[in-house]
Amino acid sequence: MANPKTFHFKLTSANRPPDVKIPELWFPEIQRFIERSSSRRIVDPHFGIRAVVIHATAGSSSEGAVSVMRDGVASFHWLVPDENENAHGTTVWACIPETRAAHHVQSQASNPDINDGKSKVNHWSLGIEIVNTQAQNNPDPFSDWQVEVTSQIVRYCWAKYPNLTDVISHAKLDPRRRNDPGNNFPWNKFKELVLKSPVDASILSQIKGVKGASKIKPSKSKEEICS
Repeated sequence: MANPKTFHFKLTSANRPPDVKIPELWFPEIQRFIERSSSRRIVDPHFGIRAVVIHATAGSSSEGAVSVMRDGVASFHWLVPDENENAHGTTVWACIPETRAAHHVQSQASNPDINDGKSKVNHWSLGIEIVNTQAQNNPDPFSDWQVEVTSQIVRYCWAKYPNLTDVISHAKLDPRRRNDPGNNFPWNKFKELVLKSPVDASILSQIKGVKGASKIKPSKSKEEICS
């Protein structure tokens, strides 16, 4: 059986996707609770992102997970619905803006394999919560869509954040307290989806024929931009 306390893999710049779309919507009314459930990052919100942390809720619904955030106990950037919810298969819930630190890992938690063993993980990471009961006596399988869309979110982050290098389980960062995303999460399949999924054909068609920014010749006119 897989051990979630070992779940971890690296991302490189060599295979970074050019861009990735994710099917996200704000969870209804969640904006009312963002300020109390998040913090200003102590690192640059773009260049300072080093890791994506994969969690599971230990609950059966998105509403249950959001109630924890509403009450100021914990928070996360994205929430992936379970298969018994209407949003499953279509929508990932955005809950905290990426520019802010969500409260998804204890401040003192760290791992020597990640960002030189630095603590305060929330400030240099992004957190994804997957709705799953984590029941030991009655295992709750993760749906194919949950695994696929979580990999899509990671690929989105990989395309967006130039210094993102690590994808890691909550359990590896805080092994004494946490075991999520749990023994039943198909980490190897998830890893393969992140590292080997093809680029979306619609994105390729949109950027086809457009010169990369580094290849554009210097402008001869100052009138081409507003200043």
